[in-house]
Amino acid sequence: MDERTVKAKDIKEESSHDCGCGRGKERKPDFHLGPCTSDFPEHPVVSEIVQICRRLLFSGYYGSCQNDSARLDDLLECQLRLAFQDEDGRERIPAIMKEFISSFPKLHRLLESDVKATYDGDPAATSIEEVVLCYPGIYAVTNHRIAHRLYELGVPLIPRMISEQAHSRTGIDIHPAATIGSEFMIDHGTGVVIGATAIIGRHVKIYQGVTLGARSFTLDDAGNPVKGVARHPIVGNNVVIYSNSTVLGRVTVGDDAVIGGNLWVTRDVAPGEKLVQAKPDNLIRSVK
Repeated sequence: MDERTVKAKDIKEESSHDCGCGRGKERKPDFHLGPCTSDFPEHPVVSEIVQICRRLLFSGYYGSCQNDSARLDDLLECQLRLAFQDEDGRERIPAIMKEFISSFPKLHRLLESDVKATYDGDPAATSIEEVVLCYPGIYAVTNHRIAHRLYELGVPLIPRMISEQAHSRTGIDIHPAATIGSEFMIDHGTGVVIGATAIIGRHVKIYQGVTLGARSFTLDDAGNPVKGVARHPIVGNNVVIYSNSTVLGRVTVGDDAVIGGNLWVTRDVAPGEKLVQAKPDNLIRSVK
């Protein structure tokens, strides 16, 4: 047996996970990734976790399996053990799972309000079923509500994986740290970006292409952005932001404000204020 065979044998380790998540029996060597010797959460398994949550939160809409609850427990515990790379974190897993599952009634109420706001706010919507099953905004917001709750509980990696799965499918990019109130509606949705420190009130409606982003960053001594600084907008209640508008920085958009389409906003918007494009007198009409 040569040296290469011995080294390959040394890195093999039987998996302690038997949840059926499909992980292989061998642990990959971490040649360049530092001291960590664990695998990481896997997108297909995280996706299944979200799909089970979706079935439980929208009972009757996505079918059901008799073992959904048990399956969710097994998969979630497995992926949490992969997400936490330290023993202190892993000791918190039972409490995190209990808190997360106990959040389902609140998550259901929030999503119910999102669905109703979307149905009421879109004249093209023909039924609640259509909104739940077809609307990309509801799909993305469902992922966000699940991801945000896990983020609140201090879970690493998995919340961002959940948000990026929705981003890939819908084109809607919501950071899991963003705080979003009830009755939230994203119409059409493609190109929407909501940053990590954004705070959105209740009954807010935004259209495709809207960005709630950062204007500038505080830099450290090495010239890199300082993490954790509040840098995204605060949007009040009953606000409408029309398509392709960009709101940047830690500005406040007051209650009942309306921001028209294709605007660049970097200053506070007063409660009840309406921003619209100036109308240039440059339209040329001709009649043959």
